[in-house]
Amino acid sequence: MKIGGFQKFSLIDYPGKISCIIFTQGCNFRCPWCYNPELVYPEFFVTPLKEEVIFEFLKRRRGKIEAVVITGGEPTIQPDLAEFIEKIKKMNYLVKLDTNGSNPPILKELIKNKLVDYIAMDIKAPPQKYFLLIGKDIDLSLIFESIKVIENSSIEYEFRTTFVPFLLSEDDILKIKKMVKDKGRHRIQRFYTNEYPKHK
Repeated sequence: MKIGGFQKFSLIDYPGKISCIIFTQGCNFRCPWCYNPELVYPEFFVTPLKEEVIFEFLKRRRGKIEAVVITGGEPTIQPDLAEFIEKIKKMNYLVKLDTNGSNPPILKELIKNKLVDYIAMDIKAPPQKYFLLIGKDIDLSLIFESIKVIENSSIEYEFRTTFVPFLLSEDDILKIKKMVKDKGRHRIQRFYTNEYPKHK
């Protein structure tokens, strides 16, 4: 696993649970408004943290932390993601995965093998604006398949959209809500700017 950051404590990233957060390096999207470019663009990468550091921490915090949140970047592009999560699950932690929904086969594998307890998927835009919001072309059937996989699973989940006011409208948000079955599981996130330069 390429781990670009680690937050030891959070009360808000896994609903109702005390968690820590693992930030993976690398992403297959290039959202021009990305808030974590240091996890997306290789020129901003720091030396990855060793997995041993994470697991030693988790051993020490048993009984005090309930869950591990894996976010990015985009965790599903990590080739050893399932193996990494399996080690965490063996330590009896709950696992929440944050994803952009671009890799439904990985989501199917993780759900089938009971390696995730909660999935939060970003829905970036209505279909006609996806390219604009993620900065590259994508097969949109992958996004819709991921939505279906998550909705048909038995695990906890949520969908979320970052409302970028200069790229999305209120009408766009309504169109996004039509992409999911349970509108109550879709939430809007505030947009925050950052100090990093924009990339192509």
